[in-house]
Amino acid sequence: MKSEKKNNFAELVRIMEKLRAKDGCPWDKKQNHRTLLPYILEESYEVIEAVNKEDYENLKEELGDLLLQVVFHAEIARGKSRFDIYDVVETLNKKLISRHPHVFAGKKGLRKAGQVRDFWEEEKKKTKKWDSVLDGVPKALPALLRARRLQSKAGGKGFKWLSSRSVENKIKEEYREILEAVKNGNKKRIEEEIGDFLFAAAALSYFHGVNPENALQRANDKFISRFAKIEKRLNNRMEEKEILELWSRAKEGAKRGKRKTAGNAGKDGPAKLKVKRCRNKNLKK
Repeated sequence: MKSEKKNNFAELVRIMEKLRAKDGCPWDKKQNHRTLLPYILEESYEVIEAVNKEDYENLKEELGDLLLQVVFHAEIARGKSRFDIYDVVETLNKKLISRHPHVFAGKKGLRKAGQVRDFWEEEKKKTKKWDSVLDGVPKALPALLRARRLQSKAGGKGFKWLSSRSVENKIKEEYREILEAVKNGNKKRIEEEIGDFLFAAAALSYFHGVNPENALQRANDKFISRFAKIEKRLNNRMEEKEILELWSRAKEGAKRGKRKTAGNAGKDGPAKLKVKRCRNKNLKK
């Protein structure tokens, strides 16, 4: 069974080669590294969504779609005599071994996760020949995620906020500067100050161990859920006050729903636990 599964990967590589061959698929033959970029990003987000939903059957499929992108890029490179998928795997294997000397080479002193992370950063800096640890943060990352990664990297070097209060004060300062820019009507400065405000918000999320990208996604989902409750009642002739009143009702309804769900969970929990305990006693008898 295991050998069959191993052969599945080789079969995937052969399929990709066939799709890119002269008598292959016109669409697949037309693609290059740049045209595929939107797909690798899309597939990555679909993997994230499957994980967040804990939909493991779908996760299996989405990981396959993401793997396809890796194999696709490798096949394009092979066609240009640059490298192939097996070179990709070999490079990865070497990297994993070299970055885990405490596992593969008996190196001592890397017993904590933080120590391992610091070791990785130093090794990457050497192999990539970066001038700064910040050079390793991709510019193509979503802005909020990039902000958090930059702050995390800088924090590893000791450049970090020492208290939540300090970051909170920074956020208040940036908010006041936004209002000042809005008052002056300077669009360029408004954009700059909003950027500073969001960066400070990312700093607060980093301080409390919250992923700002996930936080904003949850806020997006919350907005969609609440908007769905009032969408049919909206029209262009409504006053702002009426719209805000509808929104407040939707918001309060969502909160009541949460409280009800939490209450039911509290009631059901002990009852289910008692049933399990009774069953366990019967089994012992």
